[in-house]
Amino acid sequence: MIKIYNKDSYNSRFLKLLFLGILSLGTIVSCDKELEQFPSNAFAADNFWTSESNANIALTGAYRGAVEYSTQVVPSDWWTYCGIVFMEFATDNAYDRRGDNSTQNRLTNGTLLPNNNVINGYWQGSYKRIAICNDFLENIEKVDMEQAKIDRMKAEVQFLRATQYFYLSQFWGSAPLVTTTLTPDEANNVDKASKTELVTFVENELKAATAALPTFGELKAGEAGRANKQAALAFLGRLYLGEKKFPEASAVYKQIIDLGDNIIDPDYKSLFTPANEGSSENIFSSQYFGGQAGNALPQHAYPAVASGWHIVNPLGSLADAYGFDDGTPLSYDDPRFDYEDMGANRDPRFRYNFIWDGATFAGRIYDCHPDSSGSVDQLTYSKQATRTGYGLRKFFDESFSGNLRTDYGGNIPIIRYAEVLLSYLEAELEAGNAITQQLLDETINAVRGRASVGLPPITETNAAALRPILRNERRIELALEGQRLWDIFRWGIGDEVLVGDFWGAPFPNSTLYPTTSKKLDPQSRWYVTTKNFREGVDDVWPIPESEVNVNPKLGN
Repeated sequence: MIKIYNKDSYNSRFLKLLFLGILSLGTIVSCDKELEQFPSNAFAADNFWTSESNANIALTGAYRGAVEYSTQVVPSDWWTYCGIVFMEFATDNAYDRRGDNSTQNRLTNGTLLPNNNVINGYWQGSYKRIAICNDFLENIEKVDMEQAKIDRMKAEVQFLRATQYFYLSQFWGSAPLVTTTLTPDEANNVDKASKTELVTFVENELKAATAALPTFGELKAGEAGRANKQAALAFLGRLYLGEKKFPEASAVYKQIIDLGDNIIDPDYKSLFTPANEGSSENIFSSQYFGGQAGNALPQHAYPAVASGWHIVNPLGSLADAYGFDDGTPLSYDDPRFDYEDMGANRDPRFRYNFIWDGATFAGRIYDCHPDSSGSVDQLTYSKQATRTGYGLRKFFDESFSGNLRTDYGGNIPIIRYAEVLLSYLEAELEAGNAITQQLLDETINAVRGRASVGLPPITETNAAALRPILRNERRIELALEGQRLWDIFRWGIGDEVLVGDFWGAPFPNSTLYPTTSKKLDPQSRWYVTTKNFREGVDDVWPIPESEVNVNPKLGN
């Protein structure tokens, strides 16, 4: 099977995929109107690029890429809820209730193989979007429309294609660099490009896109979800951080800051719900529409008491990274820590992001205590319930009452301004520049000092001492947003944080804990799993076995 999509198979698939669900591109196209005028089987490749209307449909397809709606267990695209949130299962942030044999867990537990269906899903999703983008860029100039519109569309598609090569460069290193549509023979014999070649391509494409894209502030009403200058700069900043080009990263992030379009929103919790997903803190997001292109994360992550499958389980190592509300680190021995209410006296983001035993979620009491044998959410190794003693609150409007698989329309952020500020500080620190209190106040303190969080300011200006503070802040601020694994890889800390036993919440007064937890802990934390990350192996993904079987050159 040809997995790097070629022009002979691409057009019919692409045109059918468009109508399975449309991303929020506002004034680009009215999907209902286009569906009525152009049934999904009415297009032919030789007469498609004939109108602005069709160009808009093609652009929508480039934004959608390989995104699938309803429930997923394996990512079809980097930007599905499955591709973003479930990526955390491979980290020290979360655990997949499906168990140690979950292929997300296998990414970093020492058992990663080339037949892993998660890496195959990301790989196929990347090349599917790349094929759509290549076809678009080869044909858009044929359309009789204003050149300014063509130029903007081309910049958007350049951005979308560059993001895919960014991911390929960061997770695989070397991979085919395909910039034109391919015949079947060409696709089956494509060579790998080096990581240097991929990085250079991404850098050049993002710079070109940045020059032509409108700023975030210039997006018109109804254009939510479209690429903007800040989004392209942010991905360029990520590229520079990943390649340890810290002065370049600093300059790029400073451009975003100086544009002045984005803010740190005072209300952290609402950023991840439909009520405030349009905040100017959310620079670029995966777009969902309830009932048409729904976000099924509620079905996967809600607790059983709320009819969910409880797939997403934050680990104790992440929960414990949230300190007390005066900014001091967490300690179970501190009298402020309350085993009966683990959200008390904590960094408010702990309460916004998680649920724990005795917490209220969607108007229901979440009872996950190991002794609560009558609860559907009892902490065990067998129920469709938590495996850690924690559940997910982030991303959810708890007043939602529709179908958990199809009706929720909440977006998921891909780029937030909080990331920009924390990345700017990291770039300055790693570039060896002086850290001033003003810099801290403009970056990390702006993030942790937002009104709904209100933590005291950081005053540490020594680089070596600030580094772990900044890395922890990034971890807890961006928790479950799909960035932790990349951070672990680029920081080279997998052998520190992804090796050994992982634990959940503590239950010191549990009667059943001593006989039900598979391992016992002096602090009475529930045993979850053990990881054995292999440095130099698991931080560079193997090209999927199915691809190498088709084209052995990819295995070299």
